[in-house]
Amino acid sequence: MEYDTKTPASETGDKASFASISVGSRWPVIVTGAIDDVHKAIGKLDDADKIAEGKKITEQLVALKYEMQHNRELKRIDEDGFEDAAAYNKELEQRGPDVRWHNVNWLFCECYLYRRINSFFQATQHWKGYDVFARQKIDTFRSSRPAVLELAARYKEIIEKIQSGEGVTQNEEAEKLIFTEMFEVCLWGNATDLSLLTNMSYEDIQKLQGEKARKAAEQNILANDLPAAYELLKKAQAEGKKERQVSFVLDNAGFELYVDMILAGYLLATGLATQVILRPKSIPWFVSDVVPADFSALLSAVANPRKFFESQSEDEKLQDKTPPPLSDKEEEDLKFLFQHWATLHAEGQLTLRPNRYWTAAGSFWRLPGEAPELHEDLKEAELVIFKGDLNYRKLVADAWWDPTTPFQTAIGPMGAGSGVNVLSLRTCKADVVVGIPAGKDEELRATEGGGGDSGQRKWAWNGKWAVVQLSKGK
Repeated sequence: MEYDTKTPASETGDKASFASISVGSRWPVIVTGAIDDVHKAIGKLDDADKIAEGKKITEQLVALKYEMQHNRELKRIDEDGFEDAAAYNKELEQRGPDVRWHNVNWLFCECYLYRRINSFFQATQHWKGYDVFARQKIDTFRSSRPAVLELAARYKEIIEKIQSGEGVTQNEEAEKLIFTEMFEVCLWGNATDLSLLTNMSYEDIQKLQGEKARKAAEQNILANDLPAAYELLKKAQAEGKKERQVSFVLDNAGFELYVDMILAGYLLATGLATQVILRPKSIPWFVSDVVPADFSALLSAVANPRKFFESQSEDEKLQDKTPPPLSDKEEEDLKFLFQHWATLHAEGQLTLRPNRYWTAAGSFWRLPGEAPELHEDLKEAELVIFKGDLNYRKLVADAWWDPTTPFQTAIGPMGAGSGVNVLSLRTCKADVVVGIPAGKDEELRATEGGGGDSGQRKWAWNGKWAVVQLSKGK
């Protein structure tokens, strides 16, 4: 806590904030989903010991939900073999006596929730590596089929043109346009965040994806530093730097990881990067965040697309629905994607580098002081892309900055002089926002559903608005 900003941070007890809605409405739904998932998994088992452990996990999840809904004190996380449990418990003590679900720092509490859930599984013999959210991630990716196919066709077209030398990288204006398109695909892919879309149907999800939706949303990017990011990468390429690394601090699995991979493949194909490092979480996190197994699951899906997209989900079996078959071209497009990614991975240009620090309790204001080796690792990159809302909240310490505060100021020790060029791609799903023009917050609050005079920044809760913000720390 010694590295934290002095600017007040979001608290779960603030009735005007999304934090209050999260603890009161969102989190109980998420825990209920975890209970249902374990219950379904138990129903398919015949190992008595594993069944018994699963039932205990279910009981722990039910108790956790009760504690949350009845505003009990936050309990210590049981020691489960990982050092971060002690760090969480130390911070819990530092936050003082009588720390309850409805009166605590939102960022700490939300991280604590997922770390506590994981401790239930880590304490077992048979469930240690179980991802209680994996089923949801896979089903949601399957439901993203229209946008997945559209982007596969577009990706194949772009990569083949680059490989044949057809103008994509020779015409600077064309290159800038495609660069913008690829990054905006990556930005709006963040719309499908399972920790927030607790009440959305598959049809609703599909409306958030695809070219038409992205074009309509372009005007909703409130701060856009993509041109500066392009110039930064282009300059490194023009100077002939031998190693030009781009790092992705990942957010969601499924469709968002898919578009992250599309952007990574594009950067490597054009030579704007010579290596891409993908940085996932080490444990199941915020429902849909990427863990290493999600990378394998994605590659498996695009390697054998007919098996994945034409097989029935559990819901489809119950409804007696059969997915339509893929066309030969759709299968070919997806297999092209797999081959390109697999080649990049095999050649060491596309690598996975998890780090336990991404699931620590605090903001990234702490990162240089608490994780110096990770900080040095990030300095190796020309650009570090932080994906999504949670990473944004962590960068700016989830604090109540004035919305006109410069992004570089709000990220503190990760900003000027940090040695890290930070690019945040974020669709807004929480109260905090910085680096937007004076008067814009008031203008958006005045729109229908924007919050008005309620004191709530509701416009920033629904993923309709976005920011693309760069801090040059080198």
